[in-house]
Amino acid sequence: MKTRMETISRLALAAVLATGLGSTALVAPAVAQKNKKDDKAAGGGLKLTPAVQKPAAEAQKAMQANDMATAETQLAAVEAAAAASTSDDDKYVAAALRYDFETSKMRAALTANPNAPIDQSVLGKPLDVLIANPKTPAETRPQYVFRRGTLAFNARQYPQAIQYFEQARQLGYKDPDLDLQIAKAKLEGTDVKGGLADLNTVIEKQTAAGQKPPESFYRYGIQKANAAKMGPETVVWIRKWVGAYPTAKNWRDAIFVYGLQPTSVAKLDNQQQIDLFRLLRASKALADQYDYREYAQKVYDRGLPAEAQSVLAEGFASGKLTGNADAKSLQTLAANAQRNESPLATLATQAKASANGKLAAQTGDAYLGQDKYADAAGLYRVALQKGGVNADEVNTRLGIALARSGDKAGAQAAFAAVTTAPRADIAGLWTTWLTTPSA
Repeated sequence: MKTRMETISRLALAAVLATGLGSTALVAPAVAQKNKKDDKAAGGGLKLTPAVQKPAAEAQKAMQANDMATAETQLAAVEAAAAASTSDDDKYVAAALRYDFETSKMRAALTANPNAPIDQSVLGKPLDVLIANPKTPAETRPQYVFRRGTLAFNARQYPQAIQYFEQARQLGYKDPDLDLQIAKAKLEGTDVKGGLADLNTVIEKQTAAGQKPPESFYRYGIQKANAAKMGPETVVWIRKWVGAYPTAKNWRDAIFVYGLQPTSVAKLDNQQQIDLFRLLRASKALADQYDYREYAQKVYDRGLPAEAQSVLAEGFASGKLTGNADAKSLQTLAANAQRNESPLATLATQAKASANGKLAAQTGDAYLGQDKYADAAGLYRVALQKGGVNADEVNTRLGIALARSGDKAGAQAAFAAVTTAPRADIAGLWTTWLTTPSA
């Protein structure tokens, strides 16, 4: 899944280059003036040694004139003098000018070619000096720390990036993507669990602020949880995603990612897959002839010819099965099988008199396949009362019958009674569908 996350580094760099740090404004008065009044106006009372002051002023002047060759020569002289000096002021000015010089070069390169490869590592040394230097203004330090974190992140030094980002936050740095950057550094590193928790916090904060978090956030959470083989967490993020963006396409993708493809999160048997296909149908997410054909074949093999016929009829009506000879043949087989079935009313009477709930569950399945939801629900309750059945499976289907009949409260209670994976996950997906606006 491609996400907005992939673009954060370049966007962060673009923001740096577009706005700058304002270090030129801090340095210029100090290197150009000598009187105390102007030093005070500079904001830091910088006292430069003559060996630094003269080339610094020339370097700054050359940068303002876009004469980068001269600026480089003068800057080298500044750095040599600052290295030999014991003055924090000298070292601060040298680092600030180097930072401005390199960001100016990057800005020019990006302007000439937005896709140009950019080596940001050259900013690391001056940023380290600026962060540690006592002459760095307190209001500027958080921004330096954040940008140092961005460099570490881009170098895939995720533990260091997290430290810088968290330090920037402690220093009061305000950036709408700071929390997201911390989450991403954890997710790209080794703390997937912590990153998912942080990403969820970002989503909750945006939601509480009346904003709709981007769909890419949810997809990113699914991708990272699934890659880390964190099955339960992946299911949670799948549910968050379709709950926030309940389109038919998303429902299909979510259900297939969870349990209907070879690389699915969960390995399901046919009975479990049938209930996912039923969710595809309920969410109007059956998309192509494979979906209709596979669904119909599974329920036909399960002994539910009426449901197979109904699904195939929908597929032909939608135009998705037009000209599909296999589907037409299956439809004929299902029709013949249904004619040979025993009357459901007779089976229902027998089920209520049985010693266990097996026949009641099977007859409930048949009623569910015929869209006779009230009859199905009644028999599922009989099955649960008599016992001898898979309670999680029966409760799942009781919930489906109640959901399809419009009894949301009853359906939620039935789904909540399903406690063992993967049935609990299937019931959870049904609950998400039931409680979203699309339902």
